[in-house]
Amino acid sequence: MQSNKSGGVRTSSGGGVVKLLRNFVLILLLIVFVSIVYNFRNRKVPTETALLSNAVFSEEMQGVFIRDESPVTYSGKGVLSYNVADGGKVGIDTVIASVYKDDSQITRNREIAQLEHELSILEKIQNPGTLESAQPASLSERVNESYRALIYSRDMKDYSTLKNELENLLVGMSTYQIATQQVTGFQQQIADLNARLAELKAQADAPMEMIKSKESAYFVSYCDGYESEFTPKKLEKLTVEQISSVTDNKSDEPKVVGKLIRGYSWYLAGIIDNSRKLYAIGDTIDIRFDSSEEMYDAVIRDIRDEGNASKSLIILECTHFNENFVAHRVERCDLIKGSYTGLKVPREAIRFDEVEQDIIGENGQVTGTARVSEKGVYIMKGEQVIFKKLDVIYEGSNYVLSKVHENDTSYLALYDDILTETEGDERVG
Repeated sequence: MQSNKSGGVRTSSGGGVVKLLRNFVLILLLIVFVSIVYNFRNRKVPTETALLSNAVFSEEMQGVFIRDESPVTYSGKGVLSYNVADGGKVGIDTVIASVYKDDSQITRNREIAQLEHELSILEKIQNPGTLESAQPASLSERVNESYRALIYSRDMKDYSTLKNELENLLVGMSTYQIATQQVTGFQQQIADLNARLAELKAQADAPMEMIKSKESAYFVSYCDGYESEFTPKKLEKLTVEQISSVTDNKSDEPKVVGKLIRGYSWYLAGIIDNSRKLYAIGDTIDIRFDSSEEMYDAVIRDIRDEGNASKSLIILECTHFNENFVAHRVERCDLIKGSYTGLKVPREAIRFDEVEQDIIGENGQVTGTARVSEKGVYIMKGEQVIFKKLDVIYEGSNYVLSKVHENDTSYLALYDDILTETEGDERVG
């Protein structure tokens, strides 16, 4: 009996150990399996989301303005008081400047001009016809409109319009004060201004000399000595050395009043690298100067490299005249060949792969398919790795822009996750 009990215990004990070992092995296998699945699903694959980006193909250069210019001079005695601002339009017999014995008369004339301007505003406010027809509601709306226009002009940096809108706002608010009887009028201020003007005009001296324009043109109040050297008639004789040596210095000649600029067209010359033949005669490009945020259309009229394409002389023509262009002879600018918008793709993610492409017959029908090598990228879509084609429209130093094809799923699409590292594929450098 003892022997049977003892044998039964040994059998029970041995079966328990085996069961324990078996369960232990199963748990280990389960842990290994879960670990493999977890690591596979959570393996971090380097990707980059395809997003829209903008790029501008541009080249910076030092531009030299070439215009049809004619210097204006005077006797050199006395001091000049200009009647026309730089870039202002003048006609035949327009008084460009007046010459006085000293600065005191110029100061007096400036005060007279300022007081006359203030007087004109007050008389506009005090005009009986304006006051009789003025209604508080309409005046209030006019003030609001002037204020909105004033803020808009400020934001657009349109300072000439800003000045006019400021005066309109002043007139509207002052007229509103009279209409609502907050003030009785500005008669006393008008009387004081007239008295001061009479006093100043009694002390005024006649100018010693008056400089008038002999033609219709634009006026600039300086010369730099290049007026006869850089002219449209001498464009064909310009050299790289000439353009490279230009300095932006204004003449200190005592008899110089300024110069007249004829016509709307002007030219810009500079030195560029055209070794890749990116620029050609007749091309239209945009110019953006350091002094202005606005861009101006220009046409390439000539390109000459004198044997070295990396230092080519380019001559551009523009018909948009602006007072900003007359402040200097030389100015830094960007030549903008084009602007592009597309999906940004890192250059290291670009690969080649073979894809099936339809063969189109002469009648426009699909006659078959062929395997062709295409440039593209691999993307992650769930657990799948898919090849998507690229339509490159711009190439940067370390990226490209691909055109968006909304109706063709074979091309890279917005928000696709681009694989930046893959194995066994040919990489584009």
